[in-house]
Amino acid sequence: MIRTILIDDEPLARDIVKHYLSDFPHIEVVAECSDGFEGIKAITQHQPDFIFLDIQMPKINGFEMLELVEKPPAVIFTTAFDEYAIKAFEVSAVDYLLKPIEKSRFDLAIQKLPSRLSSGGEEVTKELLDSAALSPAQNNRVVVKKNGVIKIISVSDIHYLEADDDYVKMSTVEGIFHKNKTMSFFEQTLDSVQFIRIHRSYIINLAQVTKIELKEKDSYIVLLKSDIWLPVSKTGYVKLKAALGL
Repeated sequence: MIRTILIDDEPLARDIVKHYLSDFPHIEVVAECSDGFEGIKAITQHQPDFIFLDIQMPKINGFEMLELVEKPPAVIFTTAFDEYAIKAFEVSAVDYLLKPIEKSRFDLAIQKLPSRLSSGGEEVTKELLDSAALSPAQNNRVVVKKNGVIKIISVSDIHYLEADDDYVKMSTVEGIFHKNKTMSFFEQTLDSVQFIRIHRSYIINLAQVTKIELKEKDSYIVLLKSDIWLPVSKTGYVKLKAALGL
């Protein structure tokens, strides 16, 4: 048996998928979830072979949910919105189904399953998330998990970001959080008007800057409102001055 989970906040949408799946007795629905939080718990508990996943859901969306799953399964997206990285879907997801879902299109997606499941879902899901994160809808907040608790951090609440081995450490209004991303990823996705990379190890929220000082010849440091001094590289200083209109 192939095990799947339905994650969609619309009961009718889940019922349609279950009805279509009745023609595929080798696929077992082991759980149904109405939001991303339930989805994370169900995936952890049941370890499905693949999931049907809506994108626009309450609390956290489908992309954000996938980011928080340690070993994400293969994915068939079910969505009413076709503007979300369709190209990435075609490359990286098992398939995507636009609502209202047609039976013939559903059957085609199921036919793709064997080859995708044999290749594993984790790597392609990472590729998908990196592509999807470039969407404007994805870069106004960051979803993190700390001590088993999921937090949604508005980017305006981020003071600065710091490279920390394979993670990026975020200093925020609510404390310190880590994200398994790169500095280049955040430099590319955060608003370049609001966030400036001042050093290879630091990106700052421009609204947090209170003072720039010369530390030694051609070497500067910046003071943030949180009373933190950070180093500024030569390239970072040029970008910082331009951003501040100096």
